[in-house]
Amino acid sequence: MPFWTDSALEPKRQHRWILFIKSENDLPSYVIKKVDKPTVTINETEHKFFGHSFWYPGHVTWETIDVTLVDPINPDAADKVMNAIQSAGYAIPRDRDSRTHMPATISKAKAQGWFGGLIKLQQLDPANKVIETWRLYNPWIKSAKWGTLDYSSDEMVEITLTLRYDYAQYTSGS
Repeated sequence: MPFWTDSALEPKRQHRWILFIKSENDLPSYVIKKVDKPTVTINETEHKFFGHSFWYPGHVTWETIDVTLVDPINPDAADKVMNAIQSAGYAIPRDRDSRTHMPATISKAKAQGWFGGLIKLQQLDPANKVIETWRLYNPWIKSAKWGTLDYSSDEMVEITLTLRYDYAQYTSGS
């Protein structure tokens, strides 16, 4: 008998969560199909002394996360993702008149602006009460994959975003 049969020992479940992407483009939460929780890596430094190796913790690096979206016809998630990349400063080269406009460039401030500077991931219990919250600060889109098309499949088209952020904060409960 598993230890969690007692209702007081309920484990956290993968399907009870909400990701809030607060953007100007109102990307609805229901199009978000899957998300990675944050991962932290602590680098190490070796110190050799009299034939021995001693290890010391070094810099902390927060790893990228992947977010998978379902791409509905309306609202068009592909369009919203492209708008996010363009609002970060990307411009298609042929859409510019090189004589009157300076080349555009992506900036961190504009890239994270689409997210409002913050992404919030909340995990829920069976009664939909928030049991943990992750806040990802200064997120921006590192890569976007607009899915795969296949005549032999009736699966939904998915968009996969890889997001980079500066750091994450964990809070137990709300």
